[in-house]
Amino acid sequence: MKAIIVGEQEAGAPLRWSEVAAPKLAPDEVRVDVHAAALNRADLLQRAGNYPPPPGASEIMGLEMAGLVRELGAEVGGWSVGDRVCALLPGGGYAEEAVVPAAMLIPVPASLTLTEAAAVPEVFLTAFSALFWEGRLKPGETVLIHAGASGVGTAAIQMAHRAGCRVFATAGSRAKTEACEALGAEIAVNYREEDFEERLGALLSGGGVDVVVDMVGREYFDRNLRLMNVRGRLVFVAALSGSKLELDIYSLTRKRLELVGATLRSRPVAEKISLKDEFLARFGADLQSGVLRPVIDRTFPIDQAEEAHAYMEANRNIGKIVLTVPR
Repeated sequence: MKAIIVGEQEAGAPLRWSEVAAPKLAPDEVRVDVHAAALNRADLLQRAGNYPPPPGASEIMGLEMAGLVRELGAEVGGWSVGDRVCALLPGGGYAEEAVVPAAMLIPVPASLTLTEAAAVPEVFLTAFSALFWEGRLKPGETVLIHAGASGVGTAAIQMAHRAGCRVFATAGSRAKTEACEALGAEIAVNYREEDFEERLGALLSGGGVDVVVDMVGREYFDRNLRLMNVRGRLVFVAALSGSKLELDIYSLTRKRLELVGATLRSRPVAEKISLKDEFLARFGADLQSGVLRPVIDRTFPIDQAEEAHAYMEANRNIGKIVLTVPR
């Protein structure tokens, strides 16, 4: 099969669409002909050598894909060749074929194309974990979602709004804040023009937020703590501005705050399956009906993965960037 590999022996380590060995199929797995794979910031980190795949996972980049079932493992039931599926992966999505535990598969609803479906698993499951597993978000609570126009942000805004919560967001341009508000954010603050702590503090009249989903890290840390309600939960998904910071422990004890991290790639498969099942139980009907859907900024043919990575590094996208595989 063909897959995107990093030409490590060449200047700049360019991405190349090249022949590689197809993955072996385990008895509990399904082989999928990949039609589309979505980009994530983790791909950029992996390419730079800062986010290696878990032991045993494919070295090929790509944490989510969608396509058609091509082959069933000997122990697999409930699926048929030709079924439209998408799935979370520990790696291997930038390829013509991927193998996935059958229990990890998500059926692609009629409301989505395969290109759209490729943008669902990583960001919706990450956002679901951050909001409802780690953040324990409840109906009627208030949530602040940083990087609201990112893939995870756009998914989190939709689910938090659908869950009956008051949603706020931050983003870096007027187009991005407008997109966040169109998805369900009551207010999206342009961090290049306003301080989110001042804007939301004034809006909430001395109150605060119950849950913060943060992809920024160090730069926002102190402001997040000051803005949070008693027993608030700060969930770290990433740390784009830096991961090292100073903490005044009394800033936690005064309001009995909780700090927690959220990640998907390194979780055991059984946890990922439980997460996927809970997401579908709660939001599967909304995904089926089109009430929830991924936001696609732009698609690239997979042999233009280099250009797609540059586009993501420039932070120009609202929502997801998807690579399409020729068929």
